[in-house]
Amino acid sequence: MNDFPLFPEQASSVAPLVDALYLGLVAITGAVSLLIWISIFYLAIKYRRRPDNELAQEQEPPMALEMTWTILPAIIFIGVFIAGAWVFFRMNRVPDGALEVYATGRQWMWKFQHPTGQREINTLHVPVGRPIKITMASEDVIHSLWFPSFRVKMDVLPNRFRSMWFEATKTGSYHIFCAEYCGTKHSGMIGKVVVMEPSDYEIWLSGAPAGETLEQAGGRLFRQFNCHTCHEQGPTARGPSLHEILGKTVKLKSGETITVDEGYLRESILLSTAKVVAGYEPVMPTYQGQISEEGVLQLIAYIKSLTRQEGKSPQP
Repeated sequence: MNDFPLFPEQASSVAPLVDALYLGLVAITGAVSLLIWISIFYLAIKYRRRPDNELAQEQEPPMALEMTWTILPAIIFIGVFIAGAWVFFRMNRVPDGALEVYATGRQWMWKFQHPTGQREINTLHVPVGRPIKITMASEDVIHSLWFPSFRVKMDVLPNRFRSMWFEATKTGSYHIFCAEYCGTKHSGMIGKVVVMEPSDYEIWLSGAPAGETLEQAGGRLFRQFNCHTCHEQGPTARGPSLHEILGKTVKLKSGETITVDEGYLRESILLSTAKVVAGYEPVMPTYQGQISEEGVLQLIAYIKSLTRQEGKSPQP
């Protein structure tokens, strides 16, 4: 067993792609650097100063040489761009049927919550062979959720949602780090992700204390803040109906249109007058400072359930 591995273990579907791109870039830059150094030594020796060449002679470089050092690098750069773009889109397009997990970063811990209600701190249990989508928010400063063995990392920003996904290919326990300096105890903001067989994951889910599901907690907050009094269905509603709202394109009072996604819902909850739907007055109070990031995630999960109840799949 190698006690000093050059890279963390490859344990996700995108890890081989990221490593291949990285090693390809290392090989290209190494080869170019070696070629430059060899050329420097060769030309320094061949064209060193001697009595018979005291006077410099201007020579026009061959056209073939100029075409070579122009076209060849261009082909390499275009190839690198295509490969990098392909890996980028592969890492940022969440597959259908991904299991959704919600993560909240705060000084100095990671809090995870499963759709069925199970909560974890600095530990995340997931099944092997299934895409996992993580929706993230920060309660204070900028953090960065990093899974080295999965080769995925995403900054977690205050005042907005971000998401990433991975699909673990091996069971085991893998490190979680915060990759953005976030204060005096940044180095202690660590954890682990436990990848389990699907059957073992189901056993863990049934054995872990669930409490309220995200949808149930969101429904409780929805009633607690009397959201239903304005967002009810009917002509007398003072706010747009939230049934079938997710993924829908709505027109704003400003005249522009916007697609309702998780980010728009979050902004509308915390800063209700920022983007008001056309046909309604800005009467909704702002809940900035009254609802935590976890509460916002719960409310959004509840609104997603309203969309599913209408027989439509929500669009993240």
